Amino acid sequence: MKEKSSYLFRIIVLLVCVAFVVPTLSASAAKDTIRFCDFSWDSAQVHNRIAGFIVKHGMGYDLDYTPGDTIMLNTALMEGDVDVNMESWTENIQELYDKMIKSGNVADLGSNFADNWQGWLVPTYVIKGDAKRGIKPMAPDLKSVSDLPKYWKLFKDPEVPTKGRFYNSIPGWGCTKVNSTKLKTYGLDKYYNDFITGSDAALSGSMAAAVKKGKPWVGYYWEPTWVLGKFDMTRLEEPAFDQEVWDKDKGCTYGAVKINILVNTRLSKDAPDVVEMLRQYETTTAMVNKILAYMRDTKGSTDDGAVWFLNNRADVWTKWVSADVAAKVKAALK
Repeated sequence: MKEKSSYLFRIIVLLVCVAFVVPTLSASAAKDTIRFCDFSWDSAQVHNRIAGFIVKHGMGYDLDYTPGDTIMLNTALMEGDVDVNMESWTENIQELYDKMIKSGNVADLGSNFADNWQGWLVPTYVIKGDAKRGIKPMAPDLKSVSDLPKYWKLFKDPEVPTKGRFYNSIPGWGCTKVNSTKLKTYGLDKYYNDFITGSDAALSGSMAAAVKKGKPWVGYYWEPTWVLGKFDMTRLEEPAFDQEVWDKDKGCTYGAVKINILVNTRLSKDAPDVVEMLRQYETTTAMVNKILAYMRDTKGSTDDGAVWFLNNRADVWTKWVSADVAAKVKAALK
């Protein structure tokens, strides 16, 4: 009886120890889920999946990509419902951005890519020609918007042939109204029809069709995008950005927008290694253009684009992480 009691006592002690030890081990092994703002545009989703692959395979965290619009997800970031915004487009949400930073709940980790651009452009062969395709220069001295009156016949609108056609962006976009104002400010409305396209696909498609046929095209676009990653285009010069001029009549180039990485400040405590990686994370518009062009050519997903980047640009991303993390990521890519 004594031996049986002693045996039972040992079992109870063992169970008590397990009860204390197992939760401790689980707590130490478990890692939080890192939740990314999964905006609708491809570049943001690609950056999420590049960072996400590193966070999951190199650091051991679970992932969540939360879909939503700009206002909703940035508000959720401030409230702690998501953790990371890889593309802030700061000036486009300036009032909300200021509110987020002032709240103390959001930290700005710095630039993702600083050389984003939007403006007016033409295919490079319009100016320089393309000997390989047998295309001669069509407008060899076309450099700036001030040269466009001279060449309106080159860009003749097939529907209204008394003027050229300027391909504007999408109804309801802020930049569409800006471009319409620019046309008037530069006096180009006398020479060009303001052709507002019905969708991004229609706008990019008009450019792609012109380039494929070696035809002239002039209009608005932005980067990073697959279009400017795939086609050789030349930006038309405008007067340098001036805030007073911009506020008055938009008669200058678009100002640069800060594309920064934002995180909820809680992440610095819960996942400091992730925050440090994101602080080091930096790309360029050219890099992102190539990823998006690769996706377009291969009909690949944003996950495919991220894996392609990680496989082909180890010279870039390995600088963001430790050698140990880099080794784990490379192993996961095989």
